[in-house]
Amino acid sequence: MIRKIVEIDEEKCDGCGLCIPDCPEGALQMIDGKARVISDIYCDGLGACIGACPQDAIKVVEREAEAYDEKKVMERIVKQGKEVIKAHLEHLKEHNEEKYLKEAEEYLEENGIENPIGKIEEKEFQGCPGTAVQDFRDKESSEIKKQESELKQWPVQLHLVGPAPYFEDSDLLIAADCVPFAYGNFHSDFLKGKSLVIACPKLDEVSDYSDRLGSIIKECNVKSVTVVTMEVPCCFGLQSIAEEAVKKSGKDIEVKTEIVTVQGNKQ
Repeated sequence: MIRKIVEIDEEKCDGCGLCIPDCPEGALQMIDGKARVISDIYCDGLGACIGACPQDAIKVVEREAEAYDEKKVMERIVKQGKEVIKAHLEHLKEHNEEKYLKEAEEYLEENGIENPIGKIEEKEFQGCPGTAVQDFRDKESSEIKKQESELKQWPVQLHLVGPAPYFEDSDLLIAADCVPFAYGNFHSDFLKGKSLVIACPKLDEVSDYSDRLGSIIKECNVKSVTVVTMEVPCCFGLQSIAEEAVKKSGKDIEVKTEIVTVQGNKQ
């Protein structure tokens, strides 16, 4: 079947092993100094491990793969104790995988094993911070004052840009796609005086992003790099992409980070 599954670039992987704890299913193991997917059936394709990789070596692809088997995953997980079971169930809950979560709960019940997070009723299911429905309509609106746009260039999507005059000797802002919608003063607080690229590490094809950014930083003599992401886990990969890009550029630049909450505040 064609489905989403994690893929690891062996050339980029430096064997740090940081991704291993972030895979509750046990699909990743260190073999010959590299992180590897040991079997398709253990990988749910949700990409929880992506944000842990400092080398941008992990991505989610669609390819022919064996179907993910929750029961077989549970057989492996229960041997590792209560905390690993808990981490796996929370992982499924956070990613809104109701089908797999129910299968995992059924496995625990059938085998007389305590459910460490309690059975989740369908109406209680919240999903991860990146996909959970949240309603802010009760939030009072402030008086709207017209703000001038601080955007000095076009395009802004990272997959559309390369070295260009507007990046020359600039302070570069790398913003997650959702940030300008969540943070009301994005232009005045973040964008003013900076060049801009935007990207989504969860939905974009990010395989060449660190190379693309690295070229911009190096060839355009970028002076500083600031990354602004949302607080949700699927945003964390943008920081790693930026750090890898600076490393590839050969420039000694600190990557500054700002985080915005889903309710539009600086964290």
